[in-house]
Amino acid sequence: METTNQEYERYQKASKKVKEIKGFYSHLTVYFLVISVLTFINLKYTPEYIWVIWSAAGWGIGLLGHASKAYDWVPFFGKDWEEKQIKKFMEEENQQKNKFQ
Repeated sequence: METTNQEYERYQKASKKVKEIKGFYSHLTVYFLVISVLTFINLKYTPEYIWVIWSAAGWGIGLLGHASKAYDWVPFFGKDWEEKQIKKFMEEENQQKNKFQ
């Protein structure tokens, strides 16, 4: 019974991860479409000043943040980190408890 529950939890984690990655790719697609349109507008109407770079850079920073979350590039303070810390503290507490018995 516990094996089935563990498999279900693993499935839920994998499903959530796939949704996060899918969301990132949707974000990336919209980014390229909008930046392409803005680049066209910039070059057609104000080619003397390339302002589209600011839009691309600002949104690109947000896009990098989304990618880092979707692909776990920054392991600090994520769900896995929280779970590991909880397990670590629970194990330490059990060791202290067993030490005094």
